[in-house]
Amino acid sequence: MIQSSRYLRLSTPNMQGPDVIALQRRLVTLGYLSEWNGIFDTRTEQAVRKFQQDRNLHSDGIVGPHTWTSLGLGNIEFGGSPYYISVDTQQNILSLFQNGRHIKTYSVATGKPSTPTPVGDWMIIEKTENPGGPFGARWNRLSIPNGGYAIHGTDNPQSIGFSVTHGCIRMNQDDLIELYDRAPLGTIVTITGRSITTRILFRGVSRGDDILELQRMLQVLGFYKGDVDGAYGPSTESAVRAFQTSQQMVADGIVGPRTANAIQSRYDIALGDVQP
Repeated sequence: MIQSSRYLRLSTPNMQGPDVIALQRRLVTLGYLSEWNGIFDTRTEQAVRKFQQDRNLHSDGIVGPHTWTSLGLGNIEFGGSPYYISVDTQQNILSLFQNGRHIKTYSVATGKPSTPTPVGDWMIIEKTENPGGPFGARWNRLSIPNGGYAIHGTDNPQSIGFSVTHGCIRMNQDDLIELYDRAPLGTIVTITGRSITTRILFRGVSRGDDILELQRMLQVLGFYKGDVDGAYGPSTESAVRAFQTSQQMVADGIVGPRTANAIQSRYDIALGDVQP
């Protein structure tokens, strides 16, 4: 429904990792935090809420695509690199080139349909060794502005080769270390595949997989009781209105970017999904 990496937020246990560090470092630079520790704690949530208030964003303490974009974390540039990376999200492969010559191809995991890996030309703008947990042995943050997207490792090697992530690109540990050691900051990363656009959903629009996904999420959240049929009818509109009311939003029954973002973040929270 909407492109996003994992939603950073308060959870039990606390979310932590290089994306949290990137967030906290930016908040320190902007004057909202005094120091960073890589743990999304109460202090971090309060800083996020204050930042959101100052930027006229929905102040829920959850770092989704709108907050990421406002933080300006993708606006960093480096010099040229002799290496070039291409990622095919349909075949789930990553290819490494040096001075235009193909070196190696790796199997990877990419984003699932509801949280796809954003297609486009990006750049490696931050590198971290041994972030651990779901990030594995290495972390290469990309310049995608609306999330903490990265090429990183995994603690779930069985996921490699499938479209199952929150938009990040996962690699086997040995492959990742090899790539990390070769591709420096400033390496261009071109991501190709099916470009997924987010349309505004409202009563009377055509059927579609995006409406199916909307109904499934609202069903999990307890707002939708009808058939999951991919048709935006009266019961779907009523469920959207009820959700919007619960979030103190304008209950117009229309799923635009703000409502879609809110549904996705609450869905992740309901599932306890903190994987990148």
